[in-house]
Amino acid sequence: MSGEEVAVAPTEVAAAIGEPMDINAALPLVIRKSKAHGGLARGLHEAAKAIEKHNAHLCVLADDCDQPDYVKLVKALCADHNVKVLRAPSAKTLGEWAGLCKIDSEGKARKVVGCSCVVVKDYGEQHEAVEVVQQHKD
Repeated sequence: MSGEEVAVAPTEVAAAIGEPMDINAALPLVIRKSKAHGGLARGLHEAAKAIEKHNAHLCVLADDCDQPDYVKLVKALCADHNVKVLRAPSAKTLGEWAGLCKIDSEGKARKVVGCSCVVVKDYGEQHEAVEVVQQHKD
């Protein structure tokens, strides 16, 4: 043994134990995998372009977005193009999931930039989290 500690995400622990994954664990995993494969549109401009081009599979909005017109526009675009809309707890959390932050030496997110909307254009690889998100009912 090398003596180094390895941080394991709660979702990886749940998967290792064999427990079914819930939407709260699956959504961040799907967003991170999508970002890693270059299939994530962040922000209103990128999200609207992806939805309009019929490239969007999933849209995630932050619950604490205080611009009603922003939320109304994104929901209307998603409804017109049959894109599923899910909610994230906050813009800071969504920004962290989407990679809009710096990761320090301890693996903690620093300088997180809030993001009110992200669109998944490409899931990357098919895994359990994608199935959980696709089967989730609003």
